[in-house]
Amino acid sequence: MQLPEVRESWGLEGDETPAEFSEIAYGARVDFVSGGPGYVGDLYILCGDALDEPLTLIRKGNALIVV
Repeated sequence: MQLPEVRESWGLEGDETPAEFSEIAYGARVDFVSGGPGYVGDLYILCGDALDEPLTLIRKGNALIVV
């Protein structure tokens, strides 16, 4: 929840715990392998309780970035 995009998407103030965040969002981690040249590694998908586009994150180095 350190990413500004995650905080802004859910209107977080910055002091919420991961446990509190899990009450308002669903998350999945996938060990992603591309069928062609491209990304291979952790893929994180975050979705709220509405049928909006999920927030997708990948890991580059030690950082998570929104794709």
